[in-house]
Amino acid sequence: MKTRKLGEQGLTVSAIGLGCMSMTDIYGPADREESIATIHYALDRGVDFIDTSDMYANGRNEELLGAALDGRRKDAVLATKFGNLRLPDGKTGVNGTPEYAQAACEESLKRLGTEVIDLYYLHRVDPNVPIEETVGAMARLVEAGKVRFIGLSEAGASTIRRAHAVHPLSAVQTEYSLWTRDVEAEILPACRELGIGFVAYSPLGRGFLTGAIGAEADLAEKDRRRDMPRFTGENLARNLGLLASLRTLADTHGATPAQVALAWLLSRGEDIVPIPGTKRPQRIDENAAALDLTLGDSELAQLDATFPPDAAAGLRYPEPQMKRLGI
Repeated sequence: MKTRKLGEQGLTVSAIGLGCMSMTDIYGPADREESIATIHYALDRGVDFIDTSDMYANGRNEELLGAALDGRRKDAVLATKFGNLRLPDGKTGVNGTPEYAQAACEESLKRLGTEVIDLYYLHRVDPNVPIEETVGAMARLVEAGKVRFIGLSEAGASTIRRAHAVHPLSAVQTEYSLWTRDVEAEILPACRELGIGFVAYSPLGRGFLTGAIGAEADLAEKDRRRDMPRFTGENLARNLGLLASLRTLADTHGATPAQVALAWLLSRGEDIVPIPGTKRPQRIDENAAALDLTLGDSELAQLDATFPPDAAAGLRYPEPQMKRLGI
């Protein structure tokens, strides 16, 4: 397995990681045993960068990962997040207070069954707490040996700079794919200016770029994507029109659309590590094979032209959640 460095503090991970959110009934039903088998298979293949959050299924995703890593903790580079809340009424909120950072870390350590978290992110920036205070608390977790490296998720460029001045960030995690290229304007340049690695979540557009979603009816009844504007009505119809060139290019290489989408993302820089999510072992091989797929300059230009930064129709999250991004 090829590796890449995240940041300048010594964090090295597999060049493609594994996002675990879908393993706990986010995008339709998930099978616990199959999910654990998927994690084990990823580790066997050298995919060691494993990503979760305390918010996914209210901690059950971390508990699943803890069970999967029992006896195999040394094989994984474990990343989790805090600060994004799902409230009792079903709504979401944020908490970036220093006290909560400490408490959340302790709870994650218990659920994960580990003594240290390799990469600990602030999942969403709390607009009511100076980022310096939140990152200061995260730095104290590093000093205490409970966290090795820290990062931010979905933060704006100015916030990234302020946070990095308090304690070096090893990674910033934000949605990035052919379908979602917002980070190219300010966030990715800021990371490169500061020497911060970039972790791309939803690098396959939450399954859209695999070509497996042809209509809203393809999504399970409780699939979270049914609430996302890009997957509904006229927006989805317009977005599906983008996929023809991706399929044609995939056929040319004897590859899948997902592999081409990942190969494009990997070509954007050695400081970028995508973490495609899956709950099926066979997808680990498919995603990892993208590391050996080289796209020519003309093919990359074709993809850039088909998927410019404003190509996607519709917001990537419902409006209330969009307000929490890029703070």
